Amino acid sequence: MKVILKEDVKDLGLMGSIVDVKKGYGRNYLIPRNLAVEANPNNIKQFEHQKKIILAKARKIRQSAQDIADQISQMSLAIEALAGEEDKLFGSVTAKDIAEAIARQGVEVDRRKILLEEPIKRLGTYEVGVKIHQDVTATVKVEVTKARAEQV
Repeated sequence: MKVILKEDVKDLGLMGSIVDVKKGYGRNYLIPRNLAVEANPNNIKQFEHQKKIILAKARKIRQSAQDIADQISQMSLAIEALAGEEDKLFGSVTAKDIAEAIARQGVEVDRRKILLEEPIKRLGTYEVGVKIHQDVTATVKVEVTKARAEQV
């Protein structure tokens, strides 16, 4: 039995693939769980049309992500933090702080998209990655400076 996969199925194939499976597996597992449809000429034609629409939408989303990444890459963030001797911070600069600094520049980014392996604990300039889309990553320059006492 030939089926068209509607989603990626582990050990079988990727979405849009036409694969040959046993009748019982197709009728009792793949089709009822909406993972596949039977590969008849009508379904193939319909799926090709849907595939074109999905690809166009994916290109549009990727392009908007690339535009946001370009904006973020041009940013230079300045974050002030209290620091003690040897430029060690009291506390740290986290992904949340960086996300808030980017938001103040006019671009909303989820803090979980910021690729910060561990919080920044020293003064200095850092390059921090921001994953906008699965294929698009931007790099933002973050400068951590010492806060003046009268600002606290």
